[in-house]
Amino acid sequence: MSETATSTTPAGSPAVTVLGTGTMGAGMARNLHAAGLPVRAWNRTPERARPLADAGIEVVTDLADAVRGADVLVTMLFDADSVAATIEAAGDAIAPGTVWLQTSTVGVAGCDRLARLAAERGLVLVDAPVLGTKGPAEQGTLVVLASGPDGVRAVCTPVLEAIGARTLWVGAAGAGSRLKLVANAWVITVVEGIAESLALAQGLGIDPRLFLEAVRGGAMDAPYVQLKGSTMLEGDFGPAFSLDGALKDAGLVVEAAASAGLPPGLVGAARERLAQAAAAGHGQEDLSAVFRVVAARPPE
Repeated sequence: MSETATSTTPAGSPAVTVLGTGTMGAGMARNLHAAGLPVRAWNRTPERARPLADAGIEVVTDLADAVRGADVLVTMLFDADSVAATIEAAGDAIAPGTVWLQTSTVGVAGCDRLARLAAERGLVLVDAPVLGTKGPAEQGTLVVLASGPDGVRAVCTPVLEAIGARTLWVGAAGAGSRLKLVANAWVITVVEGIAESLALAQGLGIDPRLFLEAVRGGAMDAPYVQLKGSTMLEGDFGPAFSLDGALKDAGLVVEAAASAGLPPGLVGAARERLAQAAAAGHGQEDLSAVFRVVAARPPE
């Protein structure tokens, strides 16, 4: 069953199915449609996908119908388990030779698992996690860390150009997921560092906004510092990148570090703080809500 509106698409454009229309996938589907590509969208919770029909996107509730005939499958789901379960559930409806553009953050072991699944099903895996959160997904300005066979770049290009501002081809499938963990290790430690600096300022009796002003425009500044610092101080924790997602990714980073013979380091400490915040009921908020835990004073 599907809900759709008619649209005109360029001849020869790859037919794309987006599996997962949550915080990231919905924006990606809209941008694919805006670029003139034929798009179907499916979500495990159908209600979350239905608003896309108003934009002219074919929303399909049956998974097999969603993937049947697609040239490119785009998966944007929470973790490796949900991605694997979705591809397995689609079964023979996915034709061998279909390009599988896997954009979810699944880690090293997760990517290896999905590569085996792709081989078993005869699919062409392009491991392509993205840098960016809800805003860039909606604006089509993600950075895509693509990795996979050179022979499918042409069919992937219109899809990648629609969802991102830049695509970095970084090697064989699996390299993209590895680079994504490197980038997310930085994101997680930066957010934890911002939270600790602001909490320390409060504890020392000075206006924490002075920290943001002191680093503004200098070598220690970054757009993320100002963005997340302001979010923390304003208490506006609407999710651009959910705390639960950051906790999951921190676990993947720690796991990958261990496999490389490295200690968990700062990400390990940040993971503990994220876990505390999730246990306190803040998992569906933005990862900057870790500030709630960092700034909380212990009972006297």
